[in-house]
Amino acid sequence: MSGTLYLCATPIGNLEDMTFRVIRTLKEVDLIAAEDTRNSIKLLNHFEIQTPMTSYHEYNKFEKGRKLVEKLQEGQDIALITDAGTPGISDPGEELVKMCYEAGIPVTSLPGAAACITALTLSGLSTRRFVFEAFLPTDKKEREWVLEELEREFRTMILYEAPHRLLKTLKLLLERLGNRKVTICRELTKRHETAFAATLEEAVSYYEANEPKGECVLVIEGRSRSEALREERERWEEMSIEEHMDFYLSSGISKKDAMKKVAKDRGVQKREIYNYLENR
Repeated sequence: MSGTLYLCATPIGNLEDMTFRVIRTLKEVDLIAAEDTRNSIKLLNHFEIQTPMTSYHEYNKFEKGRKLVEKLQEGQDIALITDAGTPGISDPGEELVKMCYEAGIPVTSLPGAAACITALTLSGLSTRRFVFEAFLPTDKKEREWVLEELEREFRTMILYEAPHRLLKTLKLLLERLGNRKVTICRELTKRHETAFAATLEEAVSYYEANEPKGECVLVIEGRSRSEALREERERWEEMSIEEHMDFYLSSGISKKDAMKKVAKDRGVQKREIYNYLENR
């Protein structure tokens, strides 16, 4: 019988956010796979956890992942922890989970701290619908592709950024998204936790004068639906009503249905379009 992989969330700053269940599990498993054993040993010592550790990180995730799967197949239980937060979110844990599912090995997740969710709930922006983008890609083509998606995104957006790149990223977002609302969260759960709510323009001005410190989570307002609708109507209004009608008639729909679509696009009653076409 195979063992189980336990995804164990660890604190993102405040050690009191460690759950009782995670502490117990880390003591009971046969092995702990950690992103950085030098960092994690401090956490384990604090909670008097003496379980053996091994490294599992971005640069050995495939080779070490296969070895961990073999141990699980032999019946060992393994806990996976990241430097901070929930494994699998913006870290190589997702690869190990895939390997386990392919090998038929049970996986369970022990919930706890996650910087993206902590920042979202702290942001003061809409939490109903959101998208997590982690760090913007370093590859220019991939970054451009992501930015094009974000320009059209209606949901609240969550990004991670390092302090030395924060100002450059804020300027880029201002240029591409316009002057949206943003909340920049730093030192989450720690003594000097801050949530700086501003516009992107205000944030750029602030960080031009103040050097950012600590990893940052950016929570950014999504695109306004009313603004998108207004822009769409403006594009249609650049066409004459005749051209607008021809656009739909050329697709093979009836004149009646074309008038309905033209009226909807322009935000007017169908009768207005009918009267215009009858009296031209």
